[in-house]
Amino acid sequence: MAAQTKDTDCMRLIIAEKPSLGRAIADVLPKPHKKHEGYIETAQGDYVTWCVGHLLEQAEPDQYDPAFKQWKLEHLPIVPDQWQLKPRKGVSKQLAVIRKLLKTADTIVHAGDPDREGQLLVDEVLDYLKLSAARKKQVRRLLINDLNGAAVRKALQRLQDNSSFVPLSVSALARSRADWLYGINLTRAYTVLGRKSGHNGLLSVGRVQTPVLGLVVQRDEERDNFVPKPFYDVFARLEANDSTRFLAKWQPSEACQPWMDEEGRVLDRRLAENVAGRIKGKPGEVSKARNKKGKESPPLPYSLSSLQIDAAKQLKMNAKETLDVCQKLYEKKLVTYPRSDCRYLPVEHWQESPEVLAAIRSNDESLAKAVDEALPDRKSKAWNDKKVGAHHAIIPTARRTDLFKLDARQRQLYSLIARQYVAQFYDDHHFTSRRLEVLIEGGLFVAKSRQSIQEGWKVLFARKGKPQSSEPSGDEKEASNAFLPDLNQGDSVQCIDSDIKDKITQPPKAFTDATLLSAMTGIARFVKDPDIRKILKETDGLGTEATRAGIIELLFTRQFLTRQGKEIHATVTGKALIRALPDAVGQPDMTAQWEAALNDIVERKGSYAGFMGNLDGQLRYLLQQAVNGGADFSQLPQSDQNTRGKPFRRKNVTRRKSDRRKQTD
Repeated sequence: MAAQTKDTDCMRLIIAEKPSLGRAIADVLPKPHKKHEGYIETAQGDYVTWCVGHLLEQAEPDQYDPAFKQWKLEHLPIVPDQWQLKPRKGVSKQLAVIRKLLKTADTIVHAGDPDREGQLLVDEVLDYLKLSAARKKQVRRLLINDLNGAAVRKALQRLQDNSSFVPLSVSALARSRADWLYGINLTRAYTVLGRKSGHNGLLSVGRVQTPVLGLVVQRDEERDNFVPKPFYDVFARLEANDSTRFLAKWQPSEACQPWMDEEGRVLDRRLAENVAGRIKGKPGEVSKARNKKGKESPPLPYSLSSLQIDAAKQLKMNAKETLDVCQKLYEKKLVTYPRSDCRYLPVEHWQESPEVLAAIRSNDESLAKAVDEALPDRKSKAWNDKKVGAHHAIIPTARRTDLFKLDARQRQLYSLIARQYVAQFYDDHHFTSRRLEVLIEGGLFVAKSRQSIQEGWKVLFARKGKPQSSEPSGDEKEASNAFLPDLNQGDSVQCIDSDIKDKITQPPKAFTDATLLSAMTGIARFVKDPDIRKILKETDGLGTEATRAGIIELLFTRQFLTRQGKEIHATVTGKALIRALPDAVGQPDMTAQWEAALNDIVERKGSYAGFMGNLDGQLRYLLQQAVNGGADFSQLPQSDQNTRGKPFRRKNVTRRKSDRRKQTD
């Protein structure tokens, strides 16, 4: 095979991101293997080694200057002249293994995960170990989304030049350093200012974590300040000439605006009573009739965020748990790469669908019938090369296993991912929708109906024997009907009765795991500035697929967020911090601008120097606002008397090294 054809006198070194990926690569290379500490040697002279996630991390401020061990406002901003990386605790042996193997390698293959962070992770090791510029130009890139043997062999046959991915690495490096500068400096500034006001806890600030906290604080404040208002809907009970009855809802005209709120709700019951009394027993005429056939395609396979949202709704799994479980399924070779931000599949993968469907049928008894009734020749819109980037959607692999060897959470998540894949082989859901506009005594009333013609893929999502697509009869809010008579413009109807529904406005719902993740991915809808909103629509929202779960968990760890049942709320400290910060820090606008600039670097439209130069100016301005802007910390919980006035304790600010990258976000 091409994957195994090489000059046997040449030593090829493959550096994977994690041991599990390294083992999967070695598994398809010629045997027998010799397993050494930190690497595997194959029969043909290939050596496979690995990182353990990030082997390196940004140096702490006190490594640049011992004076920075103390947190003082006069030190800020801390901006390194020469950036330093250091090995993470416990990884020195593995770093030494890579160093030794690099010295004798003829060919080096970069096998980091296929994303921005995975690209930087191996590149920074090669730089740290001082690989020469000439050898760096010869490094090859291996992109793997699926740990199963066939997929790994195929990837090994398609090695690319690693130099083609330099912009991706530079973008990740810019993001990493910018998050360090932003997080370190603003966290120190606000923690010191908070301490001067009597709060001795850590007030961490991050480019992503703080706007997420801001979303929750804003939602809590909207709920706290919400004043319920009564409003009134008027419904006409109509009868057609064939004695069919249906419901239509009144649409107030502009003349009614003095008695309505900005959302078009009638606030004066006397107006509603007048309309209801005027139409009862009166004839009406159909002014418009619209009949439309429609269809819905199957929901696309999952990205990580969409999987986390559905898992929260259906399985009550939080974002971190979903990612952790999905990672385990990936390492067991049951699903493809879990940190994907894509919901599409390469067209060539469609050829592998019979094996994948057969594996799902074998693995998951609950989906056996669904696979049997699938249409294997069908190709949904999910297969689209133009919409696949570094990685594709999360789907099951062709690996067969006994699911009962897995724990309950792994079985549940596998089933969720598998069902979404099987849905791609079902017909579209077909339906007819009908809308009637009826004039009665000069007032406009609207009736709607929607009927399923062909359930299609929706049969897979049935609940308690009732298809997901079934429409409720007589939905009062939208005046939806299970069925509407076949009426045309000019036809007559009779209003046999009228109803007034007394309603009351409801506060916005508190965030849950699912809705907070949805808000992070669809952050644009929370932004007023049209230019910023456009940028956010074109990017992936707040955070990345890989970091969102960690960011949410961090806010709980820092005691800025708390749970009340399913609901997520800000704590007193979280609310006070957001109120003390400038709007620019607590809102997503700057993140949008950063992501646009980082994407420009990837697309070779922007530069590292330009991005970091702009950041430096922003950071100095924000620090000036923090120190001179009179931030109000009066609402922060005060520390006990016996801790006030004491030096800020280092243990309160020491971050777990494994979490450091997340926390600077």
